[in-house]
Amino acid sequence: MLDYQQKLAIIESFPELEKKEVSLGRVNFQYPGSASEKKNVVYHLHPNGNGYVYARGIDGYSADKKGLVNIRDFSEDALKSIIAKSIHTLSPEGVYEARTADGVDHQIWTNRDRQTLEIIYENELWNVYAGELLDGTFTTYKEATEYLIEEGFHPKD
Repeated sequence: MLDYQQKLAIIESFPELEKKEVSLGRVNFQYPGSASEKKNVVYHLHPNGNGYVYARGIDGYSADKKGLVNIRDFSEDALKSIIAKSIHTLSPEGVYEARTADGVDHQIWTNRDRQTLEIIYENELWNVYAGELLDGTFTTYKEATEYLIEEGFHPKD
């Protein structure tokens, strides 16, 4: 297990993070370049070595309801990895990937009758078009694809 000073050195090696002192000797590290309202990457790093990293939506981590993962027993490599992934998740590119389908913002869907619908991510919404006509608007990619599947459509190969 890494001690506080070792964790601090690893976290401070990420130039995109800013250290913020909080109560009881704990520190947070924020990512000011975050494209999300969430800014804390490292939350409440304590002198006893306990602390948390924001990891909501990152595969391979079991985050709590706040999106945090306890890093008490993390190795150097594991800590570096989760911090890098957290920063990416909060970056403009990561937020875009999360809101879209891993960066896919446009797809053609077809049905058995060879009718096509187009799904496009625009203005933070997923719109489904039949030609130039708007067929539906959804807040998430998942909702849009569920609708298309219910209507008998599938992604065009």
